[in-house]
Amino acid sequence: MKKVGLILIVSLTCIFQAIPQEPRDSDRLGMALEYFRSAKYHEALLIFEKLDRQYRLNPRFHAYMGVCYYYEWLYEEACKYLDEAIPQLEAFAPHERSVYYFADGESHFQLQQYAEAIPYYEKALTVCYENEKGEIYYRLGFCYLFAEDWEKAHSCFKAALDNYLQYRNSEDMNARITQTAHMMKGCEEHLKDLIAKDTIAKDTLIKDIMVTDTMIKGNDTKDLIAKGNSIKDTLVRNHVIRDTLRNKVPEAVNIDEIYQQKIEIKE
Repeated sequence: MKKVGLILIVSLTCIFQAIPQEPRDSDRLGMALEYFRSAKYHEALLIFEKLDRQYRLNPRFHAYMGVCYYYEWLYEEACKYLDEAIPQLEAFAPHERSVYYFADGESHFQLQQYAEAIPYYEKALTVCYENEKGEIYYRLGFCYLFAEDWEKAHSCFKAALDNYLQYRNSEDMNARITQTAHMMKGCEEHLKDLIAKDTIAKDTLIKDIMVTDTMIKGNDTKDLIAKGNSIKDTLVRNHVIRDTLRNKVPEAVNIDEIYQQKIEIKE
């Protein structure tokens, strides 16, 4: 009987050892982090979501989830988690925060929420590496372009171009560099139109003043003409922008068409 009992105990032990054990939640969290580090964002997100429903994860894990949602193209969820988490992450390493800022800015951008995207891109610029700034300025350029702020758009595209030429001037970047130069040129065309309209408006206003002033004083029109020319010259001088890409002037791009299409920038 003792022998039979011993055999039974050994058999049961073997059976229980063969049954796979459910991992503990702490182990699940470790698995999610490992998936995240390996860029397996879908797998990581499935575990994060389950644990978050059970325990309400802290802001850093919510930031991880926001990044996962971004890579899953679920931009509304990405914005929800990152918008909430980012203000609570100021103590973390600068480059880690730059990832969250950029992913949040990109998510708002893809939702065509350009005004909301700008602050996150600008925050990313303060903490990212130098060779990453070109991409951020490039996207900022489109944010301002869609808002028809041609001067800021041009400034951002120029900053992007300068950064590309300094840090990423390689064959695989030729298309992006050319496109950025084209965007600058397109902005310049709009700025020239604005300058022309402003100049016409200034000239009209000056003439009206001259007529009125002549009626009143009769002999001060020369001073008014001199003042008018000074205003016009200053306006033109302050707004004329020259292309800086190797002294070449690229062909103008049809920005109005791009504005209507609201093209996606995500690679």
